[in-house]
Amino acid sequence: MPNKPISNEEMEEYLGYFGGRKSRAKNIVLRNNGIKTRYYAIDKDGKSTHSNVDLVIEAIKAVCADGFNLNDLELLTSGTTTPDQMLPGHAVMVQGKLAVKPVEAITFTGSCCSAMNAFKYAWMAIGSGYAQNAITTGSEKLSTWMQAKNFEEEAKKMEELESNPMLSFEKDFLRWMLSDGAAAMRISNKPNISGISLKVEWIDIISYANEVETCMYAGGEKEPNGELKGYLSFNHQEWLEKSIFSLKQDVKVLDKNIAVLGVKRYLELMKKYDFKPEDIDYFLPHVSSSYFIQKVDDEMIKFNSGVPREKWFMNLTKLGNVGAASILLALEELMNSGKLKKGEKIFLVVPESARFSYAYSMLTVC
Repeated sequence: MPNKPISNEEMEEYLGYFGGRKSRAKNIVLRNNGIKTRYYAIDKDGKSTHSNVDLVIEAIKAVCADGFNLNDLELLTSGTTTPDQMLPGHAVMVQGKLAVKPVEAITFTGSCCSAMNAFKYAWMAIGSGYAQNAITTGSEKLSTWMQAKNFEEEAKKMEELESNPMLSFEKDFLRWMLSDGAAAMRISNKPNISGISLKVEWIDIISYANEVETCMYAGGEKEPNGELKGYLSFNHQEWLEKSIFSLKQDVKVLDKNIAVLGVKRYLELMKKYDFKPEDIDYFLPHVSSSYFIQKVDDEMIKFNSGVPREKWFMNLTKLGNVGAASILLALEELMNSGKLKKGEKIFLVVPESARFSYAYSMLTVC
């Protein structure tokens, strides 16, 4: 996590004020999401202190602190919503800065599930014998996207139309949710010589894009019929006036679907992989906001498939929503907590609201 934790009161000192005014949505969003601190890879002048690649490099160094030689690395997979550039891919930029030998480097994009996609590729590569070890990463550099200066042209346009412009809620909402950070995980075909390891039992990923319209997006604008109009359909001036490249979320679509579809798949997986809620010792759900904790819990209980709240493990309130990195950051904290005992089961759940994808995994402490 870069720099120092940022309190709720300090946020606008880093992100800036839209139209020179305090956000009307900020206090409402913070009251619901329960986040107390988060981390930004920028300073109060808005200058970057770390790139996304920089954050990943630090995480990789940490995961290799036990003496693993990066020149022995065979595979690097990286997931992120916010690469430092559109091209080249994020993983090869990380590899380039690591200055390791030539390796297979694969980038996964999207949003919260991208790190789980990277994780699954690495796991399958090792399981099939194509690699003996891998490092997989999840990272975000979201603060730069959320700075008020990115909305200046939109603010000017709104001032021409009304005396008291307000940034639309779908854009302002996410500014008070998100955090910067990175995590890395080392995977191999054998457990650690000493200490504990986490054995991957299975990883399951599914998308409901065929059923539900776009919910979270960037580089486009949602039409009244729910279709997404991509940035190439707008001219360069509209990119600025409409803040086309800002991160946006349709909160009504989110609220209606995120818990229902996630639990629907969870019920199917219990049959597919033959497990019961009571088999789970630690339940790690990635939630974007504390608001959804009760909704997920209620939906599971409705189908007699709830996991007792004391088995839930989350660090949202102190780290914020770090997108693709969140699930790995929670897993890292749990693994180093001293709580885990061999034989215990850890269940990971990662929803991605962009077009409603879900990633699940069962791990065994060994």
